[in-house]
Amino acid sequence: MTRSRKCSDAGQAFPIYITVVGGLLFLAFAYFAVGQAAANRNDAQTAADAAALAAAQNRRDQLAGAWVQNLLDPTKWQGIFNGSAEGIAPSCWRADQLAAQNDAVVLSCLPEGLLSFRVVVETNDTVGDSIVPGTEDEKSQEPATAVIEPRCEFEPPVEEAGEDTLPLLTCEGREWELDPKGPRELLPRPEDLFDVHLAD
Repeated sequence: MTRSRKCSDAGQAFPIYITVVGGLLFLAFAYFAVGQAAANRNDAQTAADAAALAAAQNRRDQLAGAWVQNLLDPTKWQGIFNGSAEGIAPSCWRADQLAAQNDAVVLSCLPEGLLSFRVVVETNDTVGDSIVPGTEDEKSQEPATAVIEPRCEFEPPVEEAGEDTLPLLTCEGREWELDPKGPRELLPRPEDLFDVHLAD
């Protein structure tokens, strides 16, 4: 009688055991699917950040080049530090390059004003097969905005000073006494003139 009851209890416990194990497996696969989606979104965000920074850095380099070209005309400096200069070419091609290097494609790249770029990218890879229906072909999209900020200040030029005297340029506490006849290698670099970073 006792042995029969033990067998009966064991028989009743087995379906419960199967149910519990099945539930745990389902949760494990669900967490895996969530992890896949999160990893794909992280890849998209990395690509978006890199693309936005690349476009902004290209614009920064062009602005720095325009400043060097107009070194002897300090009346144009403030406009350049504000993001306005003649001959500035589009910069979003750099966003395309960096997105491709991160296995993604740029969906949109738009300047926001003169000193900012907003980029949206989509991953080439999908989330992949999972227990969540319809996610196997789903791709991740993420935006990023990069900002260019001028680092430098200077006093407005004095008309009587002439081309041999340029304003003192102060960039993040460092003072540059500019020599219009000196070698260009001693001039501030693009990263000295402008900071590029992701928007908060």
